[in-house]
Amino acid sequence: MQTFDNASSGAIVLSMAERIVENRAYLSEIDGKIGDGDHGVNMAKGFAMAAERLKGKDASLSESLDTLGTVLMTEIGGSMGPLYGVMFTEFAETLQGIEKIDAATYSRMLHAGLAGIQSIGSAKVGDKTLIDALAPAVEAFDTTTAANKSFGEALEALVAAAEAGRDSTINLVAKIGRASRLGERSLGVLDAGATSCAIILKELSGGARERLA
Repeated sequence: MQTFDNASSGAIVLSMAERIVENRAYLSEIDGKIGDGDHGVNMAKGFAMAAERLKGKDASLSESLDTLGTVLMTEIGGSMGPLYGVMFTEFAETLQGIEKIDAATYSRMLHAGLAGIQSIGSAKVGDKTLIDALAPAVEAFDTTTAANKSFGEALEALVAAAEAGRDSTINLVAKIGRASRLGERSLGVLDAGATSCAIILKELSGGARERLA
């Protein structure tokens, strides 16, 4: 059975932070078309702050996710800080005390993060939010493992579903948040939250896949 170590995987969160910081301008540009235009700036600020606190610490994946979640929840503005903050702290809580992370544990982690976001927001698939990337990704992971495929294959399916979900938001009308005021004018633009979520899931799951043994 494929697993990866919790203790030696904290660097995945540092890689995630690098990707978000790299995409700061892109995320803000997308957000600026139908939202406040600050998504990339806020996300990059939060992820960079967390990375700074984690550098040189050799923290586990669960500790690193907890640090990231706490920073996002308490120190960045906008609507996305609390949403991602809850997701990462739920991820961290699920992994706490787990030495070897297997597919079943990873699935529990994903479900806890999704449930955490849904507990503080009313968004569902089709509302043009990060849920359009996250929910199909979780479902794809579970469907792949249920078909007796490997953990690695399930991680690949998760990333593909997250990116397809992100792309689906181009054809959706925003139902939640500032963009919802635009109605039909929100068509034809990617959702910034779904875009950042796809980046996060790709980095997290790619990092896990590289460490499988």
